Amino acid sequence: MTGSDPGSRSLRPRLRALRPEAFGADPSGARLERILRSPNFADGVFQNPVGARTRPSGSMVEFAKIYFHKEQRVRRNPGAPVPVHPTTLADLAKPPVSGLRLTWMGHSSVLAEIDGRRVLFDPVWGERCSPFPFAGPRRLHPVPVPLAALGPVDVVVISHDHYDHLDLPTIKALAATDTVFAVPLGVGAHLEHWGVSADRLRELDWNETTKVAGLSLTATPARHFCGRGLRNQQYTLWASWVVAGDEHRIFHSGDTGYFPGFKEIGAAHGPFDATMIQIGAYSEYWPDIHMTPEEGMTAHLDLQGGAPHGTMLPIHWGTFNLAPHPWEEPGEGTLSAAGRVGAAIALPVPGRPFEPGAADAPAEPWWRPFVAAPVPGAATGPGSAARPAAPSRPVSASAADPREEPEAVGS
Repeated sequence: MTGSDPGSRSLRPRLRALRPEAFGADPSGARLERILRSPNFADGVFQNPVGARTRPSGSMVEFAKIYFHKEQRVRRNPGAPVPVHPTTLADLAKPPVSGLRLTWMGHSSVLAEIDGRRVLFDPVWGERCSPFPFAGPRRLHPVPVPLAALGPVDVVVISHDHYDHLDLPTIKALAATDTVFAVPLGVGAHLEHWGVSADRLRELDWNETTKVAGLSLTATPARHFCGRGLRNQQYTLWASWVVAGDEHRIFHSGDTGYFPGFKEIGAAHGPFDATMIQIGAYSEYWPDIHMTPEEGMTAHLDLQGGAPHGTMLPIHWGTFNLAPHPWEEPGEGTLSAAGRVGAAIALPVPGRPFEPGAADAPAEPWWRPFVAAPVPGAATGPGSAARPAAPSRPVSASAADPREEPEAVGS
């Protein structure tokens, strides 16, 4: 029998209607044509700058032992409520003396005030990073500032379309403003589906630049992957970002594994007054798509031409439980890595604004009073959590609790 079944054709619109709104939309039309012409798109998917495994590798049994181990599950969460800075809005009402100020809102969300403009990176104000309001990783601390109280933002920058970076309720709230969105190629399909008009989108391939409110924004390569729905067709790009004003330059890594391209980005666009570098949600089961604190520090140095320069703000940690490592380990690891190379880092409690390079930039390990008590007799300290070398067999996504599914398994 040839041809398609008319019954299956009529079923497709009904199935699309059942698709959760948070899944977004697939690129089509002129956007899809542009994707297919991209030099970074081949064999039906966007390609990484360096080969990367985008799904967990290793033994499903060993991964399950680590992930469901009772004592280690306790260590993946703070032992007490995580504080947020109490006077964020009052602090933000004063212009930065240096012309550059960063406010880490938690995870990868950062408000950057640069040369008189305001840039909001990867805003996630939702309670869970998930397509569903009833399941998925829940935030471990409140949002420091209500989104409606944050005030005007010149441009929202999105690194990629995973749920902990592209949040439906947050985007819908921002769609009601007149802000511009700078996004990687393909991601604009989601935003248009959620009510952002096409004339407010700046959709870039790697190494393309756009100008917004006097700022230059460049999408630069990253080593990661994409996808929100069940099929994850890799039709949306992921990116790191360079933002340059008249006086200052900053870099946001998005999610990425370490790769030599950081040196190329630094040579083309650096050095930077500040870098915002992903140092959390790593695991030896997905070593190619997230960086450890040590790798993050190496990336920071690469971006600065190999020598300590500017300030590194560690991001992508502390807010959601997305990996088997202890909650505090990314912070401790960053502190140790910075000490070994003499790099300047900022360690703000969520919501505390700071000016990179200022004498009062926060540099103390604020998280230590909130760490879960170690199990008697267990090893403690950075790197002490069980992180086994990944054996050869792949891990099934079903090994993880769907309510706390690690990002590399599908968020």
